[in-house]
Amino acid sequence: MKALLTLFLVFVPLTLLAHGVDASDQAVLDAGGLLAYIWVGAKHMVTGYDHLLFLAGVIFYLKGYRDILLFITVFTIGHSITLTGATYLGIRADEHLVDAVIALSVCYKGFENLGGFGSKSPNLLAMVFLFGLIHGFGLSTRLQSFDIGADGFLAKILCFNLGVELGQVAALIPIVFLIRQWQGHKTYESFYKAANTYLVVAGVALFVYQVYGYITS
Repeated sequence: MKALLTLFLVFVPLTLLAHGVDASDQAVLDAGGLLAYIWVGAKHMVTGYDHLLFLAGVIFYLKGYRDILLFITVFTIGHSITLTGATYLGIRADEHLVDAVIALSVCYKGFENLGGFGSKSPNLLAMVFLFGLIHGFGLSTRLQSFDIGADGFLAKILCFNLGVELGQVAALIPIVFLIRQWQGHKTYESFYKAANTYLVVAGVALFVYQVYGYITS
């Protein structure tokens, strides 16, 4: 319980600040070329705590590196489709609503890991792909918040997406290492329950925060 409280106090404030758009990012994009879009994309994923919490929940559920690679690849394909497609076509939605759904995906994964669905749990690979599409749409709303101009429009989108992938890999390496190393210790079962309970709590907190943001915006 103490470990869960510590996780809550440390990460919930970070979760509520997930991948925000600020003037400094716009300045980087204005001053740089395509490499700037790669950098900002990577930054958005590394600071996109809702995305990383969901992926951490997926990794908790898997046993081997082959499965981890498969599921992360499926998630990547999903979010690349909507990030690229929605941005290129100019399809937009209120970012608070999209992020509220992403928050529910975090809550869902923690609940599933704790056995909340029993033996009737939905097909995980299909769910990861579906949530990948939603997470990609969330990233698209962020990219469309920038003024990226008309020149090299598709190239800028693809570079941002590449940056997201690089940021995802950089962020997942320590997460995978930590979870895999902890699986061999006696305390892993307690850590597993505490961490996944935190996923549920964090998902609910982020959902409430985003709904409040939608109502007041």
